[in-house]
Amino acid sequence: MSNILSKDKVILNGTAQDKTEAIRMAGELLVKAGHVSVDYVDKMLEREEIASTYMGGGLAIPHGTKEAKSMVASTGLSIVRFPEGVDFGGDEPAFVVIGIAAAGGDHMEILTNVAMIFTDDESIGKVMDATTEEEILAIFEGGMGA
Repeated sequence: MSNILSKDKVILNGTAQDKTEAIRMAGELLVKAGHVSVDYVDKMLEREEIASTYMGGGLAIPHGTKEAKSMVASTGLSIVRFPEGVDFGGDEPAFVVIGIAAAGGDHMEILTNVAMIFTDDESIGKVMDATTEEEILAIFEGGMGA
């Protein structure tokens, strides 16, 4: 789990004009960390066009299309918190945007784990209240059984 999540892939106070910018931010963290090629970010945006990755409860989980698998070098997550929220077309804005790059068969497992963390209202509150990257990582590592 350790290299799936790391401090350099957490932004505590992101601001984005719209969901495209928010997805690019999450995607670029994955690119910088070496999990994906630059093209993967476009596939995340393409995926968003097909169907919104807004999950409700203030959470969006953008990820690439199936064709983007070849662009993933290793599994990783990026976490961007938007205190002001970003409109993802849901009934409320997304306050937490989690970029996912999944290698091999990890995809469903990671999506499920992330979604599970956020089914608990307390968890999203903890993520929103966290003051350091480490606190955010601890919530995810706890929730992902690392």
